[in-house]
Amino acid sequence: MNKKSSASAGSAPAPVSAKAASPAPVGFEEEFVTGLKAIFEERIVFNQLLGLKITSLEPSRVVARIDMRPELVGHFAFNRVHGGVISAGLDAMGGLAVMAAIGARHMDETPLQRLHRFGKLGTIDLRIDYLRPGISPYFELHAHVLRLGSRVANTRMEFLGADGTLFSTGAAAYIVS
Repeated sequence: MNKKSSASAGSAPAPVSAKAASPAPVGFEEEFVTGLKAIFEERIVFNQLLGLKITSLEPSRVVARIDMRPELVGHFAFNRVHGGVISAGLDAMGGLAVMAAIGARHMDETPLQRLHRFGKLGTIDLRIDYLRPGISPYFELHAHVLRLGSRVANTRMEFLGADGTLFSTGAAAYIVS
């Protein structure tokens, strides 16, 4: 037996859960939340075009809303949302989730210092699965980070209708440095 296997002989290794690896919950300062909302909802002009509005911003999960309007229709006969709105919205939400996770990781810095960390963030891979037609008066978008590394972050996202129906899912990777 080698040293590695003899050290664990007689006892199974403790399972590693995702929750055990997650940082302790933190609350963001109002200055950070206000600054991140300004970046996401105002300074990223395409998010304005989509009508993306943050409804919940936590270190482990972000939620936003898009109200359906005529400019977002992808199929005129059914009034369903365009697939590009779904993919762009989910991509933006994955990026927002990464921003929140980076902000939580660096709570020892001032809110302004943390907000400046997002300058190099960019999408490097995006997959969207369209599960059913997006017909709803508004849509809720959810995202969370699966892994935040020093260079790459991985996320999962969901695009839901007003009644909670899951229309699309997404997975993405983002460069963070």
